[in-house]
Amino acid sequence: MKKLFLCAAAGAAALTANSALAEDVNVAFFLEWATPNQIAKVEKTYDDAMGVNVNWTDFATGVGMSEAMLAGDIDISYSQGLAPFVTAIQQGAPLKMVAIAVAYEANDCFVADSLGINSDNASELEGTTVAVPLNTMADYSFRLQMAALGVDTDALTIVDQAPADGAVSLADGSVSMACIFGGASAKAAGEVGTPIMSTDQKSAAGITSFDVVSVTESFATEHPELLKTFLEVTAESNAAWAASPGEGIEIIAADAGMDVDTTSSQMAGFVFPTVAEQIANYFNEGGIATQAAASLGLVFSSESDAAKLAATIDGSFLQ
Repeated sequence: MKKLFLCAAAGAAALTANSALAEDVNVAFFLEWATPNQIAKVEKTYDDAMGVNVNWTDFATGVGMSEAMLAGDIDISYSQGLAPFVTAIQQGAPLKMVAIAVAYEANDCFVADSLGINSDNASELEGTTVAVPLNTMADYSFRLQMAALGVDTDALTIVDQAPADGAVSLADGSVSMACIFGGASAKAAGEVGTPIMSTDQKSAAGITSFDVVSVTESFATEHPELLKTFLEVTAESNAAWAASPGEGIEIIAADAGMDVDTTSSQMAGFVFPTVAEQIANYFNEGGIATQAAASLGLVFSSESDAAKLAATIDGSFLQ
């Protein structure tokens, strides 16, 4: 496949002196979460454009990504869930949201088929045990779905399990419901369970999700050109995918750890906003990013704190 970032050499040469000091950039990502930029990841387009070694590490949850950024092990988290990002900010973590990675249907919560529980009798979940990867977008979706269906979450025993473990627990009967993200894990859960809310039901209830590109404040401050180039390569990847959907799907599937059919099915439900769409709709004043963060509790006590929110949600590196 052609290199996506045609001006890699020029971009690398134009790095600032501070950016040039960096020899490695460490990026977090998810397995089972297929995105177009994985082609650039595999083909080393990021490395060529940024002029550094880009090291990618897979994580089970966005919470783990936050912890790794705070520990200094990760500079950029690609497609971190909004919920774990907000949780980290609420706890005082020095992180920034700098782009939108992907918008998608809210994660499903699968109920064991053997129980006969669906959206019509969802209250029968009360008194049972459910698996939820806490402080993730699957958790966010879970809370909204339970509220929409009138299920008292205080009457549930909630166990914190990563998606793959939740799918196993659903299969062996340890839990009545498992909330899942990731293509392979969702496929496994779907073999023994059914989503408690359909796509149409979630859409009607206004339950949607998006993931972000987050960075440490120190990386954004010290290496702004590296960050901008990372986002440019990502945008080029998304544009190439939009122009030729399906091209390079084998590369993406292999890197995501899924088969081609599962990868294609997952990506069919993903939207990768363009830079123009992100600036106009997500990072504009009072835009989607701010509204969604506020809905998760990322608010400050006074009008003077608005600057703090603006500093946390920063689309300037896209421009």
